[in-house]
Amino acid sequence: MSLFVGLDVGTQSVKLIAYDPQARKVVATHGQVLELIAGDDGSREQHARWWIDAIRACFARMEPAQRARVSAIGVSGQQHGFVPVDAAGDVLAPAKLWCDTSTTVECDEIMAAAGGAKGCIALAGNPILAGYTASKLPWTRKHRPEVYSRLAAIMLPHDYVNFWLTGERWMEYGDASGTGWLDVRTRRWSSRMLAATDAQRDLSALLPPLVEADASFTIAANIAEALGLPHGVRVSAGGGDNMMAAVGTGNVASGVLSMSLGTSGTLFAHADHPVVDEAGGWAAFCSSTGGWLPLICTMNCTVATESVARMFGFSSRDGDAVMADTAPGAGGLVMLPFLNGERTPDLPHARGSLHGMDSTNLTRGNVYRAAMEGATYALRYGYDALTAAGLQFDAIRLTGGGSQSAAWRQMVADVFELPVAVPEQSEGAAFGAALQALWSHGRANGGGDDIATIAREHVGTDAASVARPDGNAASAYRSHYRQFRRHLDAAMQSHANSNTPKP
Repeated sequence: MSLFVGLDVGTQSVKLIAYDPQARKVVATHGQVLELIAGDDGSREQHARWWIDAIRACFARMEPAQRARVSAIGVSGQQHGFVPVDAAGDVLAPAKLWCDTSTTVECDEIMAAAGGAKGCIALAGNPILAGYTASKLPWTRKHRPEVYSRLAAIMLPHDYVNFWLTGERWMEYGDASGTGWLDVRTRRWSSRMLAATDAQRDLSALLPPLVEADASFTIAANIAEALGLPHGVRVSAGGGDNMMAAVGTGNVASGVLSMSLGTSGTLFAHADHPVVDEAGGWAAFCSSTGGWLPLICTMNCTVATESVARMFGFSSRDGDAVMADTAPGAGGLVMLPFLNGERTPDLPHARGSLHGMDSTNLTRGNVYRAAMEGATYALRYGYDALTAAGLQFDAIRLTGGGSQSAAWRQMVADVFELPVAVPEQSEGAAFGAALQALWSHGRANGGGDDIATIAREHVGTDAASVARPDGNAASAYRSHYRQFRRHLDAAMQSHANSNTPKP
């Protein structure tokens, strides 16, 4: 009769699902919208208390009888965020988020101190890209010196939620690998990367202990009472949202490619060894299941389609109908959807652009399709890097808000020329967190299945959502993707020229 709760602390909302593993059924789903503080300098921040208030609201909507059955909680959190905490455990400033591009100068400074991007990759497996946690420390030292002077603990968003739930600090390897400081090959903090971030301070003293993926801790008594939960509830190690989505989409074995169409777009796969690209073409992360998770991240996915829908005065929920009379190629329109700058490719100062406009093709349907195609092509660009490295895939598991669009599912199948399926549980990160909680709960009680067995037993796909490549559409998209690449190559060359020192 036990229930296992997954919490996904995202950029746009907090989501809660309660899963009954005996019945193989999600028995409760609740969500709470979050605000976002956006600055003209590229800053994107949230107050940590907003996450806690949203979590309280989600639990309050659960029936008391359901709350009484909760045995364990898993937390999924947006990666790369920085929550500065003082010695008393109080948050000192708004949390800078993954989509914050105000720290690009600090990225360059850290990489210069570490021997450039190649030096960072040699030391830890990843360069320091816009949004990574490492760059937020020197930014805070410069712009919030009083916060930096009182800083006693560095936490990621999911770490802070775990701290609030249990009163204990820890960090697991998956989310830790998104800081830029963890050497993903050895799973240890890189002292040289920490020193490159701040040579005057021992940042390792501010980092929580690292724990294994199946670790768990007991909820604090006062929090259990406040949420109406039993005192014996366990809180699993948790992880970053992409790591939890990997679990929630069953991507814990080789051959499956998971794709998340959310605010950001991501591609990720399971590996049983570190998969590091010496050119930094993808993020060489650890997983939250004891393995590794090579990952491609684009910073503009549903952001692009929702922005176009808002501009034309309709809801993105109606997007499929709006673009129903359009065809692959959007009538010649090509969008580079870089509304938030971009991470893959590394163009943090890029802006969105629309190409190929004429007097006949500038319709809301074509523009909306161009946004969807541009976001999909950007992910295909990252996929090309993974396949060039020898990784092979036979199917795509699709998750995130965009996966609810039948048109987008078919577009992904056609652009990638792979069959696409959507897991029965659409909230992949929250469901993955619930499954990790189930796994760790079994381990804490002296047994339990391994995570691969749990994924096989509990992750199903929705037969009605399967999309298979259409030969004619796939052929058309090959041509249109080449056109997108020409515009992208021009943007990348312009970026390179602007960063070339003048004689």
